[in-house]
Amino acid sequence: PRGGAPGHGQGRGVAARPRRRRLLRNRPGVSGSMAPRVLPLPRQQSFSPPPVPNPFVHPRRLSSGDKLRAVLQGIILLPLRAVCMIFLLLLAWLFASIATFRHPEKGSVPLQGWRRRMIQTTLSCLTRTLFFVMGFQVKVKGKIASLREAPIFVAAPHSSFFDAIICAPTGMPSIVSRAENLSTPVFGTILSSLQPVSVSRQDPDSRKNTVTEITKRALSRGQWPQILIFPEGTCTNRSCLITFKQGAFIPRVPVQPVLLRYPNKLDTVTWTWQGYSLKELCIMTLCQLFTRVEVEFLPVHVPTEEEKNDPILFANRVRQTMATALNVPVTDHTFEDCRLMISAGQLTLPMEAGLVEFTKISKKLNLKWNHVREQLDTFAAIASASKGGRIGIEEFAEYLKLPISDVLKELFLLFDRNGDGTIDFREYVIGLSILCNPANTEETIRMAFKLFDMDEDGTITADEFASIIQSALGVPQLDVSMLFKEIDADETGKLSYDEFKDFAMKHPEYAKLFTTYLDLQRYQLDMSEEDDFESPEVKHSPVRKTTVPVSETTPIARNKVCPESNEEDHSSTSDKKDD
Repeated sequence: PRGGAPGHGQGRGVAARPRRRRLLRNRPGVSGSMAPRVLPLPRQQSFSPPPVPNPFVHPRRLSSGDKLRAVLQGIILLPLRAVCMIFLLLLAWLFASIATFRHPEKGSVPLQGWRRRMIQTTLSCLTRTLFFVMGFQVKVKGKIASLREAPIFVAAPHSSFFDAIICAPTGMPSIVSRAENLSTPVFGTILSSLQPVSVSRQDPDSRKNTVTEITKRALSRGQWPQILIFPEGTCTNRSCLITFKQGAFIPRVPVQPVLLRYPNKLDTVTWTWQGYSLKELCIMTLCQLFTRVEVEFLPVHVPTEEEKNDPILFANRVRQTMATALNVPVTDHTFEDCRLMISAGQLTLPMEAGLVEFTKISKKLNLKWNHVREQLDTFAAIASASKGGRIGIEEFAEYLKLPISDVLKELFLLFDRNGDGTIDFREYVIGLSILCNPANTEETIRMAFKLFDMDEDGTITADEFASIIQSALGVPQLDVSMLFKEIDADETGKLSYDEFKDFAMKHPEYAKLFTTYLDLQRYQLDMSEEDDFESPEVKHSPVRKTTVPVSETTPIARNKVCPESNEEDHSSTSDKKDD
């Protein structure tokens, strides 16, 4: 019974010590394999992996026949097209120079009158001719909205620098471009004539200023031309639509979605973070007889009052409309995932290992990019011995400097969200945030320190440390000297509470391992207490007990670590159900 039988945990003296020894004797490591779970662990659907693992990669798929065909066609097409392109670019530069000649305060005052008409007619015509010379066959669908109907075009999926072809049918709208591009010879002058919204990477307020400028132009009542924005913010392989940035939706004005398709047997246009380079794509495209592209203008999306007050909702609904028309899924990947992907590659991990859907993970778990980047370093150190950039139970045990035991398997199972027997970086980040960090509290650390401090002198010796670990894991000959030395920062041979706490705060996995161990011990102790009250006939009955999941029971172990408490107080240090 839990009601306070004599001799059960009353005080911290003689009665408590046999209780703790009994707790350790009932360790799960002695009984063999873990009891199978009756019910699966609860999982939040919002943390489910994305339908497209990596939208930022484009595999090289040129066959020998494709290469031979490109060489034979390129002998004639490449030099001819190159000469025509140079001529058209110089002609466009000439008209752009005339349109912007002596124009006051370039970029801050809109082009008016003949200057704007020159840009809209001549540059639009030259852009069409340029893409025709390059071999593009453009098919336009839908009705193009006027400036009054939709001040902003939002185009997706953004997969290539060739996506600029949208400018021709839309009358050369303004675009968002890096400030450095305006100083490029020839291209800089042509770009300046479009009066782009420039973004400076050196300016810390650049993002805020960009949104302000877009809003000012969208609300100018026709003084500025329409704005073309690729809300994804980076190039993908068109397999999905990633998170839309809010810049196009903050002005709270109607937008027209524009879809891009490249229905070609051989893809020579997709420019992603991993795949063909810009130079390779240009040469391969110019060596093709023709390249098909479809530009579809969907009906204008007029925001509701709810969408005007919530740019994220506005962006998500427009994205879903476009994804439905394209018949592709949506994911929560962003440009920050690209940065993590590159970092993963630098750490000799597969590049897709860094893709965690950063925006969703960061909002739900309140994580910063730098913090996730640091966790990637730790993950890479653990997964260095494995193949495929995933952590198995062996690597997990080696990292924690502990043998594979039921307690370790239980913790590993909590991390392994999809149950495939490995932990990827996404599962590792989620596990640390919702399992380990909440468990790594001052109360848990102090509780663990008391358990290890067997003689209650305020320090933990190597023998005390080894005795508890060996008993807990059921491995009497286990050598934990390396782990002890890692915690013993001042090398005194004893662990103070400050040393113990400092190590625990830097390695939250151990806190969850400790609370998982307590959960298993409580379950084992509760089962043994129930056996004590069974009659011999029942105890020796061949009828087996129904296995109960560890996560569904929270019996209280009464010792110096978990003292006797009231019936109402049976809160567990485990937070599995919070997941």
